[in-house]
Amino acid sequence: MLTTGMHDTPRGCLVTVVTDLVMHTPPPGRPAASLPDLSLVHVAAPMTDWYRRLFTEIGRDWLWVSRLAISDAALAAIITDPAVEIRVLRDGAGRDLGLLELDFRTPGACALVFFGVAAGLQGRGAGRMLMQAALARAWAAPITRLQVHTCTLDHPAALPFYMRSGFRPVARRVEIMPDPRLTGLLPPDAAPHVPVIA
Repeated sequence: MLTTGMHDTPRGCLVTVVTDLVMHTPPPGRPAASLPDLSLVHVAAPMTDWYRRLFTEIGRDWLWVSRLAISDAALAAIITDPAVEIRVLRDGAGRDLGLLELDFRTPGACALVFFGVAAGLQGRGAGRMLMQAALARAWAAPITRLQVHTCTLDHPAALPFYMRSGFRPVARRVEIMPDPRLTGLLPPDAAPHVPVIA
């Protein structure tokens, strides 16, 4: 357990504060964004290469790395599990520009594991469109708990967005991890707003 005050961390590592959020009942509906150029598509049998490309495209500026650090077999076991649903926002040209991953593997619960849109869609209502789809799908299942977490490496609007969407913060943790730009999991120019301390 960390005590109050400043704590040194290893060089070459990132430190982030993770906030866990939950909801136990469906929230009131919010007005839907009108984005006729985008459609929500369920990807029933995602390939690992495709998933990693989209995961990296959506998450590189926020240093998403967990799914890049596991083997193809481990990743495939997760994303092809029948209790895990992958949906994307796709534009008219067939480009996947948003990622939604829901995990129903725990009975009675759902985890919103990954959620994000490409930089070009931010501020246009695409996140709200994706969240409405996430909430509708999650609460259509027999669950009593929907959870998500975000961290201080994520987009600055992520935490307030989750709270506006009906999630309630319930816990805060500190995570220390090797900087993925130093380990080669992400390119050195990823997340330029986060300094690299080698």
